[in-house]
Amino acid sequence: MLLPIMPSMFGRMTGSSRRRSTRIAWAETVNVVAATTAASVSEATINFMARQVGPFYRAIHLGPSVTDWSVGGRVFFTGELPPSRRSGVIMLGSHGHHSYTENAMKALEGVRVLDMTHVQSGPTCTQLLAWFGADVIKVERPGKGDATRSQLRDIPDVDSLYFTMLNHNKRSITLNTKHETGKDIFTRLIQECDVLAENFAPGALDRMGFSWERIQEINPRIIYASVKGFGPGPYEDCKVYENVAQCTGGGASTTGFPDGPPVVAGAQIGDSGTGLHLALGIVSALFQREKSGRGQRVVCAMQDGVLNLCRVKLRDQQRLAHGPLKEYPQYPNGTFGEATPRAGNASGGGQPGWIVKCKGWETDPDAYIYVIAQAAAFDGLARAVGHEDWLNDPQWNTPAARLPKIDQMFTEIEQWTQTKPKLEVMEILNPLNVPCGPVLSMKELSEEPSLRETGTVVEVDHPTRGPYLTVGNPIKLSDSPAEVQRSPLLGEHTDEVLRDVLGMDEATIEAAKAEGAV
Repeated sequence: MLLPIMPSMFGRMTGSSRRRSTRIAWAETVNVVAATTAASVSEATINFMARQVGPFYRAIHLGPSVTDWSVGGRVFFTGELPPSRRSGVIMLGSHGHHSYTENAMKALEGVRVLDMTHVQSGPTCTQLLAWFGADVIKVERPGKGDATRSQLRDIPDVDSLYFTMLNHNKRSITLNTKHETGKDIFTRLIQECDVLAENFAPGALDRMGFSWERIQEINPRIIYASVKGFGPGPYEDCKVYENVAQCTGGGASTTGFPDGPPVVAGAQIGDSGTGLHLALGIVSALFQREKSGRGQRVVCAMQDGVLNLCRVKLRDQQRLAHGPLKEYPQYPNGTFGEATPRAGNASGGGQPGWIVKCKGWETDPDAYIYVIAQAAAFDGLARAVGHEDWLNDPQWNTPAARLPKIDQMFTEIEQWTQTKPKLEVMEILNPLNVPCGPVLSMKELSEEPSLRETGTVVEVDHPTRGPYLTVGNPIKLSDSPAEVQRSPLLGEHTDEVLRDVLGMDEATIEAAKAEGAV
């Protein structure tokens, strides 16, 4: 039988896929676009059929054991695939939906990642890849591991939440890359992996003897992905951390109130934001490799990543040359300088918005709600806050008339919101199509049932620290559900990886340990 399938996207069968059940079941009919029950099919025929169903599919031959297929027909199949064919079978036919057992293939299953990252930016990236099914092998220093294992510990002598929440679904090996045997093992791992990810200081891997040119010699198909602080230029050799990235990327200069100092955001847009960018770069490079056959270098600078997230502020920098920014609180009574100013809680989308107090604000630091006075919903907002008089008053009933009185308008709105809890305000305004959102604390988010149900907040059990909460995969794929698995203990999978990935026998593994290479 010949049938089209989604690619194993780009790699080989991983250790994690080997541990899965081989049974993949389909629970409904699909349209068959190519099928044969011949005992054997030539490679040329397989390649031809793969081309017929488009560039996003490839074809495999399963042989004559399954016979209930017909080209163009609609069939039902529930079956067990031989182990050699279980990786990559996702879609049968070009139309129709499908559902799988819990052992269905993940989006990146078959991709193997050599994870040399540490702290936050790189691990954010590789954790995303692991959630999507990539076999991520985290390489750590023997006896020490990732520095975050011991940073900000809340429980003595166990892996910190800083580490566990950034390293789910990975395998950990310890490797001394300064040792000759360790270098040999590292070289072999490069040969066996699809992606090498790192966020060392500039030039660190080069000094180890693994320049991009050398890595290409070892594995021409590998994607070599790096997080750096700055791109090429006068600062490219400087080290960067989260708040440095926010300051040098435009985040801090545009955050805060007009009469106050620059402020860094609580969201980790420098580290985690750049990790998200790098993950997109990696999967894009893997996709291009399917057509080019070659690996490539992927670099994300933290300054660049922050600036990308601040692009609306660069928009405003250019608008400023043509007149005042009327949606900023400096208009009309304040002044503008030469650069995009800080705007407090003003909306960046051209619609007046502000954070206002709600009932209980005197004792609850998060008893606030953000309200946007959008023109299309102003009628309902005015009536809700007890100012129906605004609707017939030419001093209030147009956006242009309200613009010089934005502060006064939100003061009046706040008089009403202070009489109600923030969630009640949201319940009243949402049906009126007034955009609004309560300020939710981390405690409230961690206890929100809907976030538990969607897997955005997940409780994970850990063998040494016990259960803890983490943020699950924020990206939901209908055919590749993400299961959050605990972070690995230091070196937990060293023997497994050396044996299953590199084919080393027990004696060789023990010798490497005795030498201090692993």
